[in-house]
Amino acid sequence: MKQQGKKRDRGSGQRFWVEGRLDLNSPVLPGSVLPFTFLLIIGLVACGNQTHKANQPSGSSPSPQDVESNLNFFDVTLEQADEAGRPIWKVKAKQAKYTKEKQIGKAESPYGELYQDGKIVYKVTAQQADIKQDGKQLFLKGKIVATDPHNGIVLQGNELEWRPEEDLLIVRNKIHGTHKQLQAVAQEARVKTREQRMDFYGQVVATSTEPQVQMRTEHLIWQIKAETLFSDRPVQIDRYQNNQITDRGQGNTAEMNLKTKIAILNKNAQVELLDPPMQIASNSMIWNLNAETVTSNTAIRVFQRAENLRVTANQGEMKIPQKTVYLTGNVNGVGQRGQSLHSQTLTWYLNDHLLAAQGNVVYRQFDPPLTFTGQQASGNLEAETIVVNGGNSTERVVTKIIPQ
Repeated sequence: MKQQGKKRDRGSGQRFWVEGRLDLNSPVLPGSVLPFTFLLIIGLVACGNQTHKANQPSGSSPSPQDVESNLNFFDVTLEQADEAGRPIWKVKAKQAKYTKEKQIGKAESPYGELYQDGKIVYKVTAQQADIKQDGKQLFLKGKIVATDPHNGIVLQGNELEWRPEEDLLIVRNKIHGTHKQLQAVAQEARVKTREQRMDFYGQVVATSTEPQVQMRTEHLIWQIKAETLFSDRPVQIDRYQNNQITDRGQGNTAEMNLKTKIAILNKNAQVELLDPPMQIASNSMIWNLNAETVTSNTAIRVFQRAENLRVTANQGEMKIPQKTVYLTGNVNGVGQRGQSLHSQTLTWYLNDHLLAAQGNVVYRQFDPPLTFTGQQASGNLEAETIVVNGGNSTERVVTKIIPQ
């Protein structure tokens, strides 16, 4: 038997449709109607009563346990509409059950479509769907696969919740998301379909390609249309080459453009390089992963491990492939024996172990103790082979020798 019915919720104005075949062996209490949001039962009470009486032994009556048992439907289609009559979800299943005491309809192996403003925003498959009786929320459980047909995002998890009035899709429990620009795993994903925004929560690992970059944090916001990632929690960004980490960035917050592959690290920001082995730290820096440059317009500190050399400045930039650092404003370099070089600008050629300083240069060393001042200097600070000059013929180099 196939029936169809409809009913309007006086409070919300929403309509819920059910179409399918009812298992007439499901017990129904004679002369009563269950409070069943799946409106099919309204059209089947009489038929259901007759079938029950035909199969009921003479003089017997259904027990309370029978009344609380499931009603089974086959080849069922469930549809929820908003006040304007536009669909907010549709679920098709080979079999669906209604549990009176829980007031939940359960659909086995369903295929669903989620709508926003009358348009499909996600297509969903699952092992089981649980639907609340008020029709305002849809729950899916068991190997969820939700696909956005417009941008190709696929979310996999073990629980899904659709709250159309809040424009909110939640996928929980071991999330795996895939897209041409990004792959991510997390404990939970929350999607705002109108905003084209997705929030990942809990042990988030997001990976993008060309170049391969991996972000790790506890909260990651993906602005899908703008193609940007943002984290308001401590974050780690690893850059890979041939499946090996080459550079690593960290910060209390971070933002990355998936199209340009430019990352902005803020608050306790730093980038560590493996070749050459060094660390760049600042309160804010821009890391261009494609061009392989690190730039900071705020106070910056560069530490070269091999020579134990530290250089600070008001701002700076490093070009990683050229292994060259450019520093500007109140530059101060200090070697492991306390020798120092102060200037207004400094170019550091890492491969050649060479420093080239300009502007109000002051060089100091302790063994033997002496000081040079001038307008230019170049040399190896670690080896204490610095040459200072006046810059032009009218300027003089001042040498101070400090007797022991």
